[in-house]
Amino acid sequence: MFAIREVPQSSTGYSPFELLYGRHPRGLLDIAKETWEGQPTPFKSVIEHIDQMQDRITAVMPIVREHMEQAQEAQQRVYNRGARVHNFSPGDRVLVLIPTVESKFLAKWQGPFEILEKVGEVNYKVRQPGKRKPEQVYHINLIKPWKERMSLFTKPTLSLRAEPLVPEVKVADSLSDTKRKEVQTFVIKNRDVFSETPGRTSLVKHDIITEPGVRVNVKPYRVPEARREAISQEVKKMLELGVIEESHSDWSSPIVLIPKPDGSWRFCNDFRKLNTVSKFDAYPMPRVDELIERLGTARYLTTLDLTKGYWQIPLTNQAKEKTAFSTPEGLFQYVVLPFGLHGAPATFQRTMDQILRPHRQYAAAYLDDVVIHSSDWQSHLPWVQAVLDYIRMAGLTANPKKCSIGLEEAKYLGYNIGRGLVKPQLNKVQAIQDWPRPVTKKQVRAFLGITGYYRRFIANFATIAVPLTDLTKRTKSIVIKWNSEAEQAFQTLKKPYAANQY
Repeated sequence: MFAIREVPQSSTGYSPFELLYGRHPRGLLDIAKETWEGQPTPFKSVIEHIDQMQDRITAVMPIVREHMEQAQEAQQRVYNRGARVHNFSPGDRVLVLIPTVESKFLAKWQGPFEILEKVGEVNYKVRQPGKRKPEQVYHINLIKPWKERMSLFTKPTLSLRAEPLVPEVKVADSLSDTKRKEVQTFVIKNRDVFSETPGRTSLVKHDIITEPGVRVNVKPYRVPEARREAISQEVKKMLELGVIEESHSDWSSPIVLIPKPDGSWRFCNDFRKLNTVSKFDAYPMPRVDELIERLGTARYLTTLDLTKGYWQIPLTNQAKEKTAFSTPEGLFQYVVLPFGLHGAPATFQRTMDQILRPHRQYAAAYLDDVVIHSSDWQSHLPWVQAVLDYIRMAGLTANPKKCSIGLEEAKYLGYNIGRGLVKPQLNKVQAIQDWPRPVTKKQVRAFLGITGYYRRFIANFATIAVPLTDLTKRTKSIVIKWNSEAEQAFQTLKKPYAANQY
């Protein structure tokens, strides 16, 4: 700063700048003097320089823009030489490129899904049943037309137009050909609801309420080596469906494998410890006897079984970590409502009651079993359509292989109902007839349970069952002492089914 000063020093008669560089500086005072006296200068100010630069840019921009457009057109011709324009209409079936469960950086074509509407120039809204979001907007580059596979032996003379995919919904054999065609068209129209992939509702989220500071961490049960493959396959399947996710929770419940009649294994969670520390939901379940009375006089019945019912109810974020379970594959937690929680039935029943509230006159549900009843065919399908519309809006799906439409007699909640009659199912009757003599309190309770379920067919059931009920008292031993009174009650409760009038 000292070197550029231009003020002469009284001792030398020169400024510090002149002493250092040997010439007179052009400083602020000189600029002020030149401006004041109006003397011309070969130098330009910053403002003048910027002014001239803007003028040059304004003059050259049209030339730059013209060259840029020419270059972009040339690049566009090269880039789009193999491109094909795709236009989709509402109702078209398409495949969508969606990230996989294993990694969001890996994607695969999934579907078929249905186009709902065009959103903007290059985006489409797609209906994707079974996904977390039943409707999603995708860019056109992520969509391609879906083409149904044709048979390798199709004759050339046949039309190559793919037939609509018809879900495997059971149609009553008693219906006329005209009515059966109506039902087939009806099923095709609602094929998005009839899906084996569980949906995901947005109406409700299940929460598990526990006391602050409480944790459940149960040591996992030992798993035999021969069953590890079954666990691995089930975990992989649930990951692909988005039912579970990897967990870092400090909660943990064990898993158990229950054998099925076909020899395979059922994957179950032991949530007993979790249930003991979580708040109970006392929402009432429908009375089966009242429900059956309503359906007995129906002329037509349609039954719907929701696909993996509980898995269509999402969990809250704080509830997810509480459902964590240990496997040989690691620690996982549920994203949706698992089986085995004592609050699960109440949440699911409350949701179904909310969905079917506008249709209580002709529809009812016991958990995931929905039934629609009517006295004439003219009103039946419209009522079924109304129920399916609300199920669709709720984001739920129904398993087509377990649904039946237009039945005169249907199996529902252990009964055969319809044609003005209510009867127990034959396999249940046979089970009662073949029931062996109980030897433990647990076996007595099981017999009283199945016969009590059909107590409407046995007059004075409670009085007859007293000798058997006494055997289940707390004061009695686990291995019961069978007596003549118990034998008489046992045979009397079997007697109404012995004539095989059902």
